[in-house]
Amino acid sequence: MKEISDITAKRIREDLEKSYMEIIPVPGIEDRVSPLPTDMYLAVTCSPTKGVDETLELSEKLIGKGFKVTPHIASKCVSGEKHLEIIIKKLDELGIDSIFVPGGDRPEPMGDFSNASDLLRSLKKIGHNLKKIGMAAHPEGHPDVSNEVLMEALEEKKDLADFIVTQMCFDAKILNDWMAEIHNKGIDLPVWVGLPGVIERGRLLKTSLRIGVGDSLRFLRKKSQVATELMKSSVYNPDDLLKDITEQNDTNQSNLAGYHIYCFNQIETTETWRRSAISALM
Repeated sequence: MKEISDITAKRIREDLEKSYMEIIPVPGIEDRVSPLPTDMYLAVTCSPTKGVDETLELSEKLIGKGFKVTPHIASKCVSGEKHLEIIIKKLDELGIDSIFVPGGDRPEPMGDFSNASDLLRSLKKIGHNLKKIGMAAHPEGHPDVSNEVLMEALEEKKDLADFIVTQMCFDAKILNDWMAEIHNKGIDLPVWVGLPGVIERGRLLKTSLRIGVGDSLRFLRKKSQVATELMKSSVYNPDDLLKDITEQNDTNQSNLAGYHIYCFNQIETTETWRRSAISALM
């Protein structure tokens, strides 16, 4: 990491210490989490083809290993209120008190919920024991939705959620401007910024193929910025991005809560980097 001030170093270290990782359900991935501290939250993604059941199955295995989990409950993968009630019951059985509700990458919803707002409203109506509910945000835009619509959706959901998780961010200034914008609009939820981990080009492609052909096409299309960054080098490292984000003055005064690390199942590589970065900033 380039030379930084003591204040910046302290903030990066604190944010990395409380960060958490996103895990993609693939066979045997639960046996590869041993490098992680068990007090770290793990987010578990929801496949557009395999659905919520696979997410909850992996969540249960990770809980059995002592981890706290935040499963993704993708709206388009829930068929209706009856299905949602079953999911809520399973969450209670597993002692899960935090979920993340994205719209999901299915081309068409499998039931009544066409977007995250629909499911969040139903959650509130049905009732639950969840302490924290997260919603998605896209500071650098979305390939299928205009920025105006994205902002309207955030304003609509702000009273139905407790925290925000952003897409992967690669531009600190765009992120900073976006965080100032949502603050000015009265969206004051804590923001977990999507941070790419240490991504090796070959492993990224391997991971994308393992999640299924249809999913892989959607995966690579949605992650086009990752592909662009990987064209510059065979390995992407987020050190400079962390420095740039932290040195943005407005961001330091914002609701930046920490980082949601997209490791693409490169758990050991990314955790080795995270620990090394924390140690170097002591």
